[in-house]
Amino acid sequence: MNLIDIGVNLTGKSFNKDRDDVVDAAISSGVSKIMITGTTESNSEQAIVLSSKRPKELFATVGVHPHHASEINKSTYGKLVDLAGHEQVVAIGECGLDFNRNFSPPEQQLDAYEMQLELAAECQLPVFLHQRDAHDKFVKILSKYRDSLSGGVVHCFTGSRGELRAYLDLEMHIGITGWICDERRGKDLQEIVTEIPMDRLLIETDAPYLLPRNIKPKPKSNRNEPKYLPHVCETVALCMGKTVDEVASATTETANRLFNLEYDKNNLTE
Repeated sequence: MNLIDIGVNLTGKSFNKDRDDVVDAAISSGVSKIMITGTTESNSEQAIVLSSKRPKELFATVGVHPHHASEINKSTYGKLVDLAGHEQVVAIGECGLDFNRNFSPPEQQLDAYEMQLELAAECQLPVFLHQRDAHDKFVKILSKYRDSLSGGVVHCFTGSRGELRAYLDLEMHIGITGWICDERRGKDLQEIVTEIPMDRLLIETDAPYLLPRNIKPKPKSNRNEPKYLPHVCETVALCMGKTVDEVASATTETANRLFNLEYDKNNLTE
């Protein structure tokens, strides 16, 4: 396979001891490129540092997750503008709304979300979006900025058919994780994934979270890794009635196009 994992939390402490090995294992399993998710100013910086060490394989997003919206201050926008200019940065985010846990007050989440949509519009980078229990406000705000955005993906989609249609109507891409591999809570997603056009479909692990339940034998550790992305691809293919090669080819082409991941972006050669 030649897969692209559009969402890995590679800056997380669970990878501190073996980050390079994790990337090597992913490449050996057929995952050729990995996008490292930025969720705060500091780990957005770290994502850039990591991706700069392996620029053909690793790329970064920069942003502030809604859980960390309360950490935003007057200097944040300027800092993110500077980070967004780095050659390894391919998207703004992870940004959005999460009213499920409200680790940051909703008002601050709303301000942070709009600020990062404005940033994405200014930088003309796609957005890497997060939404939990906030669909109506999330879509209303996104709709306001959509014409100014170059594109984006609703990452780790687990929502309803109605939510899916709303995102597709806004010409958003849809990121599917190992949630679809869960025979219990992923059942609804298994049914509606067929409604995602192949040129809007993306796959991701969201590692170290969401270890696919259909891995046999189950890893001793519950840590998810990008090397398990083929399990997501295979399950998506099964649910959609497509071949694995069809899904792999389509999602890789779409990720390369949306995030401009081709090597010549950085004037690199094979």
